[in-house]
Amino acid sequence: MALWFRKDKAPRAVRDMRTATSLGEGLFLKCDGCRETLYAKEVERSQRVCPKCGFHFRLSVDERMKLLFDEGRYQTLFDDVRPTDPLRFRDSRRYRDRLRDYEARAGRPDAIAAGTGTVEGIRTLVAALDYAFMGGSMGSVVGEVLARMAEKAIEDRTPLVVVTASGGARMQEGILSLMQMAKVSAALGRLSGARVPYVTILTDPTTGGVTASFAMLGDVTLAEPKALIGFAGPRVIEQTIRQVLPEGFQRSEFLLDHGFVDVVVPRRELKATLANVLRLLAA
Repeated sequence: MALWFRKDKAPRAVRDMRTATSLGEGLFLKCDGCRETLYAKEVERSQRVCPKCGFHFRLSVDERMKLLFDEGRYQTLFDDVRPTDPLRFRDSRRYRDRLRDYEARAGRPDAIAAGTGTVEGIRTLVAALDYAFMGGSMGSVVGEVLARMAEKAIEDRTPLVVVTASGGARMQEGILSLMQMAKVSAALGRLSGARVPYVTILTDPTTGGVTASFAMLGDVTLAEPKALIGFAGPRVIEQTIRQVLPEGFQRSEFLLDHGFVDVVVPRRELKATLANVLRLLAA
């Protein structure tokens, strides 16, 4: 049957709503802590911390590096280390295709950024995991860069700081990914033997094999407020032990109370606190 009626345009009310949504896109965001609608620029000015409740939004790895280094300036290191696909892994897509897409979006070959610069005038090596790159997962490149950073810290007698944000080991690299836990831990053992400071900053989330290795090996361990930190996730643990977990379980404040982290530091105070720690460790 032929149609005698056809809508070429949406009703005016719908068109107006679409326009309003488009104009508002990027201008406002909702806080996951207090559920308030916030002006995006105000959040940016407060280092991506909710001005109403103090909830810490996740930072990009570039924002993280600029936050820590003086004037946001640093020299990149080891950005020529690139991933391969030794297992020729494929699920719904080939691993090599995923890597190519993530690199195009992130502008880096893998889930880690590394650099050297000053933190309140103190020469420091910093490596940060990029959660936007495959969940900050630890593969061969992450392990290799961290091992090289530890070796450089020994050679230059320069403190090493690692900022974690990760879902854990990268399954697409299988046992090669799990090997990085031991490889990096051994490198950090040599760093400790050389009496060069190593500080970790745990951010939301820090889980899996990253937590089970280099994240918890710092001479001093800092954490951002309410960051999820653990090995297995709380839902997995509840289903396994069939018990209700305590309030705030696996959040940074809970870990502080139980001796797993040394200080929980709001983001506004993070750089100053890190600098004080570096001064004390160098004394």
